[in-house]
Amino acid sequence: MSQAIQSMRSQLHLSHSQLFTYLQCSLRFSFKYLLGLPVEHSSIALHFGKAIHAALEVFYQGIKETGKKPSLIKLEYTFINGLFQSMERTDAPVLYKKDMPDTSTAIAMGKKMLQVLHEESYLEGYHIEGVELPLSAPLYNHEGKEMDIQLMGIIDLLLRDNKGNLVAVDHKTAKQPKSQGSVDSDLQLTAYSYLLAANKYVFPRSEVMCRFDVLRKLKTPKLEIYNTTRGPDARKRFAKLSAAVLAGIENKVFLPCSSWMCADCEYSKACKKW
Repeated sequence: MSQAIQSMRSQLHLSHSQLFTYLQCSLRFSFKYLLGLPVEHSSIALHFGKAIHAALEVFYQGIKETGKKPSLIKLEYTFINGLFQSMERTDAPVLYKKDMPDTSTAIAMGKKMLQVLHEESYLEGYHIEGVELPLSAPLYNHEGKEMDIQLMGIIDLLLRDNKGNLVAVDHKTAKQPKSQGSVDSDLQLTAYSYLLAANKYVFPRSEVMCRFDVLRKLKTPKLEIYNTTRGPDARKRFAKLSAAVLAGIENKVFLPCSSWMCADCEYSKACKKW
């Protein structure tokens, strides 16, 4: 962990993942971030995503430092090592999925996805500004006054195109394709835009170019790119939403929210006892 990330985490902060968790299910937020309950199980998809993410960091950092793609073998090693390390960090049982019924199948899928990335990633006309870039910025209340809590985030990949525009990139693994509507309203990219504007990477009234690079978990994996932008109105709305979430946390508003996500929730037993 870098000193910059350690410094940010020593401050009072709200991360995008915490914000999103609260909005999905505030009771789960309480179990995870406030009470620190041990998880009842973990999903292979979670470990898989972390391992792919580690390989992507090696991939883009290698290009940034040398101008060349790291070997596919190096990416595969990083992925496999990351997968086993992630699974070993938890004592909770791992739940496997229909598309990944065991660890060997997950490894095979990961290798195919990394091969697609290695072959199809396109950076012509782009310069890599940052990989796993940690940023923080103060949040504001509904009156526009600065609060003593920071929004913290780590941008997966920050590019600059040949016109000088910054592009904030988030990596995803998914089985299903994304809709443009979901991309245009995604809070994670809005958080990236907020952090970049607050840290003066862009002018306060600027549109920030954002995109999702999605590796699809298919028999024949695909790399799909979804582009979008975030402007000052989206950042203002994000700040209001963050302030409302903080108010909910401070007032101990933690309620269960039934949705399709309940099937994989790592606190299902605790929820039923609530």
